[in-house]
Amino acid sequence: MSYFKHHVFFCCNQRKPGETSCNDHHATEMQTYAKDRIAALGLKGRGNVRINKAGCLGRCDDGPVLVVYPDETWYTYVDREDIDEIIESHLANGRVVERLRLPEAP
Repeated sequence: MSYFKHHVFFCCNQRKPGETSCNDHHATEMQTYAKDRIAALGLKGRGNVRINKAGCLGRCDDGPVLVVYPDETWYTYVDREDIDEIIESHLANGRVVERLRLPEAP
């Protein structure tokens, strides 16, 4: 069994000016928001959810992106409402948010 039920990595990469980066879309702010929401909902910690920052996850062109493990589910998002939906639906209730899900890599 995994230490965390869900381990969420937010790409917070910042590339050179002119190159697409997740952090251009407020990824660090959204990661902090998600971390605070998980704690407020009592979902933080062992057996539950861990929210982490990550460097480049290799999908900045699809960004901003986050990935949920061990489910291997990749998401994009626009705002806090999208983050709330991922938390409520996927992390709290195990239902993938299809409208925000990124396609699997070929």
